[in-house]
Amino acid sequence: MSAHRDQPPEVDPVTGYDTTGHDWNGIKELNTPFPRIVIWALVITFVYSVIAWVLLPAFPWGRDYTRGLLGLDQRELAVEQFRKMDAVRQDWLPRFADADYAALAGDEALMAQAMPAAARLFQDNCAACHGATGDGGPGFPVLSDGYWLWGGDPETIAETLRYGINATHPDTRIAEMPSFNWMSREERAAMASHVAGMLDGRSDPDSAAGVSFVENCAACHGEAGEGGLDIGAPSLIDEAVIYGQDRASVMRTLFDGRAGVMPAWEGRLSEAEIGLLALYVSGLSRADAEDAQ
Repeated sequence: MSAHRDQPPEVDPVTGYDTTGHDWNGIKELNTPFPRIVIWALVITFVYSVIAWVLLPAFPWGRDYTRGLLGLDQRELAVEQFRKMDAVRQDWLPRFADADYAALAGDEALMAQAMPAAARLFQDNCAACHGATGDGGPGFPVLSDGYWLWGGDPETIAETLRYGINATHPDTRIAEMPSFNWMSREERAAMASHVAGMLDGRSDPDSAAGVSFVENCAACHGEAGEGGLDIGAPSLIDEAVIYGQDRASVMRTLFDGRAGVMPAWEGRLSEAEIGLLALYVSGLSRADAEDAQ
């Protein structure tokens, strides 16, 4: 082995670099110098980290952390930015605590100033369930169409926001689709096919399932499944069905029932924020209707 170590290194004829003696299936490793750009990058990174550690909050120290010579605190900066934003909003936001939504909506200058903040409020509090543009999702109603479970005027929307649906608030709205597991499986299957076919007009209202629908479902959903009775029962002829309207989904709904929950926002949002959000959400429906024309 000592004789092997005393042998001069093999020189690569193409690059002129010595080889290390390592060989992988005919590929020989060159003994090239470490790239200087990498060395300088490491040096600069190290120097920057030391400077940042000295100037900025950086290192945990028991239950606290090093504050840095600049004394910067992102939490305090965020609070300060919020205070500045809130101070600007106080010039117009309190007006939305007024329940005269028609007058508020008619003030074009006010609405132009307020709607960007309303959109942000919607994104922060509603979009997780109802979608960024109010298009809903599995288990959550669409807010951008013309079908409303409880009514789409700003006053009604504000009440829904304030008290919630099947929530813990004492004045919450109550809505529940009961289970139809008292039906036989054959009856539920026929009903599921009937309801699934209502979406594109394939259902026969004179069939046994159609008669059963009128007897058991029309009180909430309407005889033609049109919904819109402001009691929390969705339309069954609208493509934006909350839980799905394919036959399998309807079968599950009939067997298990449904009872969606929307939290009450009273106490979480101010009355002015609820009013602002109600006007914004009602506008989503109007915008969708205008686009459809």
